[in-house]
Amino acid sequence: MKKRLALLLIISSIVVLSTGCLGRGEVNTQFTIGIIQYNDHIALDQARLGFIDALKDNGYQDNDKISLDYQNAQEDQSNLTTIADRFVANNVDLVLAIATPAAQAIAGKTSTIPILATAITDYEAARLVDSNEVPGGNVTGTSDMNPIKEQIDLLVQLVPTAQTVGALYASNEDNSILQAQIAKQAITDLGLNYVEVTVSNSNEVQQATQSIVTQCDAIYIPTDNVFASAMPIVHGVTAESKTPVICGEAGMVNSGGLATLGINYYDLGYQTGLMAIRVLTGEAEPATMPIELPSDYDFTINQTVANDIELTIPAELQKYAQ
Repeated sequence: MKKRLALLLIISSIVVLSTGCLGRGEVNTQFTIGIIQYNDHIALDQARLGFIDALKDNGYQDNDKISLDYQNAQEDQSNLTTIADRFVANNVDLVLAIATPAAQAIAGKTSTIPILATAITDYEAARLVDSNEVPGGNVTGTSDMNPIKEQIDLLVQLVPTAQTVGALYASNEDNSILQAQIAKQAITDLGLNYVEVTVSNSNEVQQATQSIVTQCDAIYIPTDNVFASAMPIVHGVTAESKTPVICGEAGMVNSGGLATLGINYYDLGYQTGLMAIRVLTGEAEPATMPIELPSDYDFTINQTVANDIELTIPAELQKYAQ
């Protein structure tokens, strides 16, 4: 009897050990997914929700097949480092990185844990991949590159009398710098004058906005993390100066901008979630998965802001006013 009991204990131990050693992508594994988000604002929150819903819609429910560990850095570099170190120490199975600083923080800590990122304009420019077509490492995801030329065309359609367009963005965000360069080209190609004022953190937003409204007829703000969370401050200044603000995405418009032709960040997050499923199931690896672009764009116009700055929305765009 003792020999039989000992044999059963040995068999049970082998089963437990073999179950615990299942690798990423194998059947019956409880995947741990770390989510590192740069800061709080509508676009990034929507991207996170879209990602989670894509997993849920495909059978990956939190506390069922997956365990989600969501961490928000609150726009603090030391927090990003702490969160990244935690995910690596816990050996999570996959990381969702939301926004460029978050992706750079976790990518700098591991070359083996798969990283799916979103709300990043150009992965190659941010030095996250070898190329956007063939990432080559453990990072891939979706790009929030905007139709910047079309956004400038929208600005001109809304403010046909504009002669000078100003740009506001954070000088320490690679994606914002890239978008500003593209916007500058689009603006000057139309024969308009271009000016810009940059900030390094949210504390400088009000002063920067007060400065630029004295230099231009309309403002362009790309999908910039600092300004996205500070749009009510921007609106406080531009409502007084009656200056139209065209933004990079809808969340910024809803928080105080005038209009955009931009990305639906929920859809972008959902698209990223579908990519993550391919990684979890072992169907693909980040190294060979090209960076994906959004499939379409939406008009968003803030009628309340238009009223505040005493601007009449053209008839052809009135149906988009909210």
